[in-house]
Amino acid sequence: MQNELQKLYATILDRKGNPAEGSYTGYLFAQGLDKILKKCGEECAETIIAAKNGDKAETVLEISDLLFHLHVLMVQMKITPEDIAAELTKRAEKSGNLKQFHTTDKNT
Repeated sequence: MQNELQKLYATILDRKGNPAEGSYTGYLFAQGLDKILKKCGEECAETIIAAKNGDKAETVLEISDLLFHLHVLMVQMKITPEDIAAELTKRAEKSGNLKQFHTTDKNT
């Protein structure tokens, strides 16, 4: 999977530097950060709904859409896959870091 995500990132990076007429990726970059963020939010919500509905095939499609739009965001913000990998490596080295969540008594 990592290889496919690296190819996706490289393709999106190329599309930003070499916009093609009729390219959806080019359209997103031309519209700017607000449009890219809106699409990330939409795809995230659609992923949640598909998963909640228990539809594996639809969830796979929506996760793919979300990953695509997140990669567009990464390119827009000059965040590399290596930046993400470094952060994930740091997190993997931590242990015993379960967050304590605030609980609310919903009966009062």
